[in-house]
Amino acid sequence: IEACPALVFAGSMPSYRCKVGKNGKAIELPLLRIDGSAAHNPHMRAFWASAISLFVAFLGWFTLSPLSLEVARSIGICENQLYMADTFPTRRAYVFYRNKTAGVNYCQYGIDGEDDSAVCMPVPKAAQEEFGCDTERGSEALQCRMYRTDVLPDCVCEVGTGCQWVLGMGDLASVSSSVMLRIMAGIFLERWGPVNVQCIILMSLATALVLATSITATWNYILIRFFIGCAGAAFVTNQYWCTLMFSPGVLGTASSTAAGWGNMGGGVAQIFVIVLVFNPLLSLGMADNTAWRVSVLPIAFLCITCAAVIKLCCWDTPQARRLDPIVQPSGWSRWVLTDPRVLVLIIQYAACFGTEITMNNRLARHFRVYFQISSSDAAGLASSFGLMNLFARSLGGIMSDWSCAKFGFRGRIWSHFCCLFLEAVFLLALGFVSSDVPLYVALMVVIMASLFIQMSEGTTFSIVPFARKSHVAVVTAFVSAGGNLGGAFTGIMYDVLGDELTPFKVNAAWVALCAMLTPVLFSMDEVKAEVCSPVQPSSLSMSHSSFEGANLQARQVAAASPGFRDEHLVSVLGQQEERPSTPPAGLSESLRLSL
Repeated sequence: IEACPALVFAGSMPSYRCKVGKNGKAIELPLLRIDGSAAHNPHMRAFWASAISLFVAFLGWFTLSPLSLEVARSIGICENQLYMADTFPTRRAYVFYRNKTAGVNYCQYGIDGEDDSAVCMPVPKAAQEEFGCDTERGSEALQCRMYRTDVLPDCVCEVGTGCQWVLGMGDLASVSSSVMLRIMAGIFLERWGPVNVQCIILMSLATALVLATSITATWNYILIRFFIGCAGAAFVTNQYWCTLMFSPGVLGTASSTAAGWGNMGGGVAQIFVIVLVFNPLLSLGMADNTAWRVSVLPIAFLCITCAAVIKLCCWDTPQARRLDPIVQPSGWSRWVLTDPRVLVLIIQYAACFGTEITMNNRLARHFRVYFQISSSDAAGLASSFGLMNLFARSLGGIMSDWSCAKFGFRGRIWSHFCCLFLEAVFLLALGFVSSDVPLYVALMVVIMASLFIQMSEGTTFSIVPFARKSHVAVVTAFVSAGGNLGGAFTGIMYDVLGDELTPFKVNAAWVALCAMLTPVLFSMDEVKAEVCSPVQPSSLSMSHSSFEGANLQARQVAAASPGFRDEHLVSVLGQQEERPSTPPAGLSESLRLSL
């Protein structure tokens, strides 16, 4: 027995369902390998829990976006509720309104003037004579009307109206709260672990969604949107949890796939809320004001259910149910933010994820108001943007891992630059898609823009874990908070510019400028070259049967030794000792390899 101390290792280590490397981190991503207990399969449980919880969080975060016009009408902030068209016929929102479906303008005989001085042209004399507008019977004809109030929608919420301002402030409040909570999440994750933090976020979101059913005025709409913004912090947990579970060789693919499938909740919200919940409620005879309030309750239930499953079924790390608290030295945040590479990653993530947030908040409203299509059609077009997360963000992570393996860490950085630049190109193209072009053209441009936006996000977080390895949670928090800060900045820009298409062009210029900062990241290459080399599986990746076979063979070898007694072997196998660097001589080659 004294000649075989390595037997201790074969009998004491856990058997994982995934192949693992250093510290028990997985070196593969078997998506369908979900069997086994939490102790034997912590990696894939954490992967799916992080992806599904982020999906549910984003579903709740953007629940009110496709319902924005219904919310506006219920709290009485539409332009035609505040200023009745019959009483205030010269409001700018009315004068420039055109019903694209009917092909009729509010000012049916044209507009005289520009901007705020514009007024509707009077009924021409020829029309007055033809339709007898000066008679009692003729005055009722549509051709005798200077203002076509009948073509106005139920809720006029054009760019420049108070309605648009309130909805924009709600979007801004939702994004702003997420910025703060993402930074705080980095601290909480190192103290409480990803399981506890994600459960707290989901339960807080469920509470905010239930409170959303009581929205009655502008102030509580903006306040509740602020609280709903806590859902954005779920992304920090998603990325940090993957860092704890997966090795560098597959971390880019794992983290981008988990984040991409989670972010897809923002796109699904556009369809789920309108098509599967709101419209069926209307068909049952429920009033608009009640239907949109009931529509948010199923998502609150999903949040509570998801939090309970994560708490009961998942571990923080491969070796432990809960993470040991990490206490950072004083001044750590200031030190992290002085690293120019971290600052560049923050800015660049603001350019890609900030744009995604803005699109999720505004795209359905853009199609519904600017293209004047139904809420269901607008939701379908807007959802195409978010649904690209099904594979686009993963594609960015896979591309980054492949580039790293092929060209070294510089390959990650070059692939990141290419995705950002192409994002700018298609955002610029979106700025030229007017309401006169066919909808399928708009759909194709939206899909291509979304593709490179999501891929840019994937390539960003393929680099983030290597910026400051001793502060992964904190760097992840700051970079992800930068994405939300970018969403706030982009949202304000879309409001201030006051045009339907110009903001897309300015957004494209901003993204291109951020892409030009990429050379700063090349300083990471000197110290991170080893992360792209293949990771060899350690003995932790042995299956349970392999350990049993090794122990059986060890018994046979040890039994041949003089003075061997079985109880001695059982005693040794039960101890927790470290594995020696070199197996003892005299063992068979297969046993030496197994040990």
